[in-house]
Amino acid sequence: MYNKILKLFIANKETKQMDEKKELQLEIGGIIDDKYFGRENREILLTSVAGYELALKNNIPMVYGTLGENILTDMNTKTLQLGDKLKIADALLEVSMLCPVCTHLSVIKKELPNLIKEDRGIFLKVINGGEISLNDTIQLL
Repeated sequence: MYNKILKLFIANKETKQMDEKKELQLEIGGIIDDKYFGRENREILLTSVAGYELALKNNIPMVYGTLGENILTDMNTKTLQLGDKLKIADALLEVSMLCPVCTHLSVIKKELPNLIKEDRGIFLKVINGGEISLNDTIQLL
């Protein structure tokens, strides 16, 4: 089974919306032009489609990007541990933090934060930069 990138997003500095992209340029500190560039231990949010599927099963449909992810994948992110390394194209990333439950998601539906707390995703930090693109494979090292 291949774990691949399904969608890519960047947090727009002006609108604060998640803009869909075909590729992202990663550097130490995060994603170039991302609103959250340089946010220690929270540089990139990797989210699985599992969170969206769980929400949908509970009658909470959401468009991709709603959870604030930079990378949406088919990978089971719950199996990843702090310190795990991921390779995407030439970029090397490290799992730096589990994503906490964000109460702002309760604006969508009150139950949402607790419903997806295990499926929200993980934060990654950039160890070695590079360009990543849609459909790139994510390799656990």
